[in-house]
Amino acid sequence: MSSLEGKMNLEEYFQRIGFHGPFDQMDLATLRSIHKLHVMSIPFENLSIHCGEWITMDLETIFNKVVRSSRGGWCLENNYLFGWMLREMGFNATTLSSRAFNRIIDDFGALDSHLIHKVIIDGKAYIADVSFGVSCQIWEPLELISGKDQPQAAGVFRLIDKGDIWILEKTGRKPKVLNPEFAKSSLVNRRETKPIYCFTLEPRQVDHFIEKSQRIQSDPASLFTNKSICSLQTPTGFKALIGWIYSEVTYKPEEGVDLLDMRNITEDELDQVLVEQFNIKLQNKLKPVCNKTFYTL
Repeated sequence: MSSLEGKMNLEEYFQRIGFHGPFDQMDLATLRSIHKLHVMSIPFENLSIHCGEWITMDLETIFNKVVRSSRGGWCLENNYLFGWMLREMGFNATTLSSRAFNRIIDDFGALDSHLIHKVIIDGKAYIADVSFGVSCQIWEPLELISGKDQPQAAGVFRLIDKGDIWILEKTGRKPKVLNPEFAKSSLVNRRETKPIYCFTLEPRQVDHFIEKSQRIQSDPASLFTNKSICSLQTPTGFKALIGWIYSEVTYKPEEGVDLLDMRNITEDELDQVLVEQFNIKLQNKLKPVCNKTFYTL
């Protein structure tokens, strides 16, 4: 039997993220542990789009890609896989859809293509999301309570109940760009408090996302066709490859800043950076893209 055959199983997923138990406790501590290990182990990336590969919503295909082939994925892969894990373990999890904030139009996008989960533990609701990436990535689930400051490494997150929708926002720190060449880069976020996405509590099935997945990986106006993105959380921040720009971001809460170490890489460095920084070895040639969009680190 090859490594890409056989049924999906939790043991392989847990090995992929380095989770060693407990395996039989559906409590908040366990959820927090798995959530953080996932974002530290599995990149948020859309490189398939820029390698001529089609991204599917077939769960076994996602499992083989992310777990068995040491790739990452975007939210429709990572969070779909994470939802499968939650239900296999016995967590009370409901899939939701959300709309990402677009700073160019200064509003939430029309397409609810970002997949997240609501998890109920001991009568309390939490939002789990292992695949937004960069500085907007939560490391642990957020309690679904309106207006409560929930500090994490990236900053202070808040969920706000607006009646018809919930909004996730984050208050971060000032960016300190170490390389003067990138001081005015459009990738640098300069808004201290910013919305990330909005969502409703209407349960969603996977069918809700299939057409949206097809659209955002083929539409010339989509963020994901305009930028090749790969990011991975680290114990001190995160690292990211956006187009040809490689960045290492270090959170310095004691100084009130995030240190951004940004540089351009060459074509000769590309495969090495992917392997050494993200543990990704691509089967097809990547064509990095970084057209100007609303996306920031």
